[in-house]
Amino acid sequence: MAEKLKGTTTVGIVCRGGVVLAADMRASLENMVLSDSVTKIFQIDDHLALAGAGSVGDILSLVRLLRAEAKLYRARAGREMSVKALATLTSNILHGNRFMPYFGWFLVAGYDSKPALYSIDMAGGITEDKFTAAGSGMEFAFSILEEGFKEGMSLEEGIRLALTAMKAATRRDVFTGGGVLLVSVTKDGYKEYSKEELEALLE
Repeated sequence: MAEKLKGTTTVGIVCRGGVVLAADMRASLENMVLSDSVTKIFQIDDHLALAGAGSVGDILSLVRLLRAEAKLYRARAGREMSVKALATLTSNILHGNRFMPYFGWFLVAGYDSKPALYSIDMAGGITEDKFTAAGSGMEFAFSILEEGFKEGMSLEEGIRLALTAMKAATRRDVFTGGGVLLVSVTKDGYKEYSKEELEALLE
């Protein structure tokens, strides 16, 4: 049954100091809520992250593969994979499996020489974005992102915008809910925010 659990809304925003990723924590099966504590954002390496909306089993399978590939790349090259390289690898894997696809839409984010964000569909189609959303609540999230995004916005502004977009998706999309997981990736690495930290930033 785990392979049928569905992810819902994910959001990504490029800021002046890094990238923000946010996702709800609900997994549903058709019209039934099965869990409100599902993780949909994952650290791939020190400065690399992936968020997924879709089949939880497929997302976890891809994460395991990408983590192994990132470790292998680091061992061979002596340095961390770039954000673009991780996005290209993800695209190639998805395209290569398009006849037996990973049922998901993925956001690849990270920080090498600068913050970067890529959106990748399950056939491997890839676009680089300054902000994006994926999943069943993406239309509601996009309405907030389109209005609120500013080039060069601070990380704190990006966090507030991501949370506002997730709130809109939660209110309007019946498959989005269960709280929000929010992370940032900056030159200092991957950081997951606690509920208390997010509340303090919103004050």
